[in-house]
Amino acid sequence: MKRYFAAAVMSAAALALATPAYAQDKKADKGAAKATIKVLQENDKVRVFETTFAPGAVNTAVPSKDTRVIRALSGGTLERTYTDGKKERIVYKAGEVRINNPSTVSYTAKNIGKTEVKLYVVHLK
Repeated sequence: MKRYFAAAVMSAAALALATPAYAQDKKADKGAAKATIKVLQENDKVRVFETTFAPGAVNTAVPSKDTRVIRALSGGTLERTYTDGKKERIVYKAGEVRINNPSTVSYTAKNIGKTEVKLYVVHLK
């Protein structure tokens, strides 16, 4: 009986300690869905993937020291928020191709439009 009681107390304590962190994570994620990335091919020289932004979805980008070729499979508007607070709107039209040159600046991209934005990306390593 003591063994079951000790196990129940330990489980309750673990749950109590984990709950605040879990609640905090849920609170942070509550407002923004994440953009999805589907890797199509990758080797030591190139990475090919699709990024899909549902309306309101966010993607936190790290600075890319490499060139990226981006083709919009479905268009829409993304808003980049840089670490210094500067904001920039990027409007993609379906079929449009852009080349993003290497950068040392980090930013967060968010779909501020009402439609899904789907990008085909070729990342040269």
